[in-house]
Amino acid sequence: MHAFDVLGDPVRRRILELLADGEMTSGAVCEVIGEEFGISQPGVSQHLKVLRENGFATVRPQGTRRLYAVNAEPLRDIDAWLDRFRRFWTPHLDALATELARGRRARRLGGGDETPRSTS
Repeated sequence: MHAFDVLGDPVRRRILELLADGEMTSGAVCEVIGEEFGISQPGVSQHLKVLRENGFATVRPQGTRRLYAVNAEPLRDIDAWLDRFRRFWTPHLDALATELARGRRARRLGGGDETPRSTS
């Protein structure tokens, strides 16, 4: 399965978001995903299996529990692929950061009522 096929599913993306904060038991993942998406434990287990089999998640046993974590390697591959497209949004984000800094500076200097001018 291609990386974007794996990440194309909102449930799997959400699971990775949860795991990005640290290891979680399969039960804890099932609880959150079940609540947010209305998916049963076997359904969540299938998503965890897809993530594991495609290298996006790792699992390690701890007693009777299974702890899942993000495997960053496939995400690095996606980041490398996206790198060629960053030129489309980086200048816009840089311009936004500049405007936000101008607004903060204007407020700090007492000119907070002014509307920032557009640079476009």
